[in-house]
Amino acid sequence: MDVDQVNSLQVNTLLNMAGITSSSGGINTANIIANLIFGTIGSVTCIYGWKNKAAKPLVIGVALSIFPFFVSNILLIYGIGIALTALLYFWRD
Repeated sequence: MDVDQVNSLQVNTLLNMAGITSSSGGINTANIIANLIFGTIGSVTCIYGWKNKAAKPLVIGVALSIFPFFVSNILLIYGIGIALTALLYFWRD
């Protein structure tokens, strides 16, 4: 193995560990889209909670922003994201 093959293998391993690539080595587009959707909703909610000094939207916004980095199953990402978004809607003052 030469240096380029080793570097490519290391990059693919890191991407797999982060849940960004599929098992075949290609980029998992559905995972990236889910991260973008729930990260955006979480960021906006977090900013709203920060500016209005409201703890509930701030905590839910932080959770929405960071949970996709720890979950690699796409159905679980959408399930948790929809549940947190619904919680944000129904658990308001």
